[in-house]
Amino acid sequence: MNAEPAPVREAESFRADVAGHRIEVIVDGDDRLASLLALLAGAIRSIDMVMYIFKADAAGSRILDAMVAAARRGVRVRAVIDSFGSADTADSVFTPLRAAGGSVIFFSRHWRSSYLIRNHQKLLLIDDHVAVTGGFNIAEPYLATGHGTCWFDLGIVVRGPSVARMAEWFEAIHDYTVNDDGKLLMLRRLIREWPVDAGPVSWLVGGPTQRLSPWARAVRSDLRTASRLDMAMAYFSPGQGMLRRLGRVASHGRARFVMAAKSDNAATIGASRLLFGYLLRKQATIWEYQPCRLHMKLIVIDDTVYVGTANFDMRSLFMNVEVMLRVTDPDFARQMRSFIDGLEPDCEVITPAVHKARGTWLTRLRWTLAWFVVGVADYTVSRRLNFGLGEIDPETEV
Repeated sequence: MNAEPAPVREAESFRADVAGHRIEVIVDGDDRLASLLALLAGAIRSIDMVMYIFKADAAGSRILDAMVAAARRGVRVRAVIDSFGSADTADSVFTPLRAAGGSVIFFSRHWRSSYLIRNHQKLLLIDDHVAVTGGFNIAEPYLATGHGTCWFDLGIVVRGPSVARMAEWFEAIHDYTVNDDGKLLMLRRLIREWPVDAGPVSWLVGGPTQRLSPWARAVRSDLRTASRLDMAMAYFSPGQGMLRRLGRVASHGRARFVMAAKSDNAATIGASRLLFGYLLRKQATIWEYQPCRLHMKLIVIDDTVYVGTANFDMRSLFMNVEVMLRVTDPDFARQMRSFIDGLEPDCEVITPAVHKARGTWLTRLRWTLAWFVVGVADYTVSRRLNFGLGEIDPETEV
């Protein structure tokens, strides 16, 4: 069954100047691709990339060609690619880049204790001066707009002093992947000991530290005193402790959740819907985005915005290597809330009546099984176990 074309959204971008930083959020997929190509073409000294999925499709080939061209003009080009996310991409795809002097290495290439840990980051650094992150991968569905198979996502371009910290982070991840790939204890130590900046613009990381990731602990801390919460999240299946904190904000203040109604992995939708009843009882507002697959990872807590690569599920909260940008600024928070406001016409509002009508005993059983599998299994497993919750699209990736 072919997906119906999604309506083409008017191109949007948001800009803010915060503590010596210029921050731009790019909503349109075509604009993201154009911005990436312009940044790569303008690189003078270095291009460093960490990417979960890098596909050799139309968009990926243009990005790769731009990286090859940069390497040929003397720019140092390095890439760390996740071996799971890019499992369908042949190593030979990167032969032209290596021939031009660039470097491409794969994270968690072989079966070891860290084999199930995903390097889920999406990070591009240009000349240690510009950082780009967000939920998008290097693949056509993330870098194009206006067709039903696209992922609705955000790209964040940051210029300012904190980019130097991300340059240090890339060096650490690159060095780990070259010299210590698969050594789980070393990866845990790297993430656990990575400094947490306290300024209005800070970069937070996450990974397998045996408890909540550093970025998630920061979110948990902000939730303690929060009166308003807005979240647009691709995959939502937190544990009970974090769920109770969300419910506390909903019952004592205001909380709004924009969730995916379409996905490549129907089990993730079922896992999210299992939790809707609790949130609705706490007076939360819940919308499900309809036109295409929602893939963004955006959280606004009072005057603080989190945006980056981490989902609000067990894997991103505890296991995956992630990066999140935290910005505390009333104007930027207002802009991102206004963006979420604008999603309402494209969403189905999930009322208690709607949720009750959906939740037959058999459907609730499927939701429960989906939550369990999504929480303890890998996406590559749960994508195939949709429990009758919807169709699986084998042509897309998480």
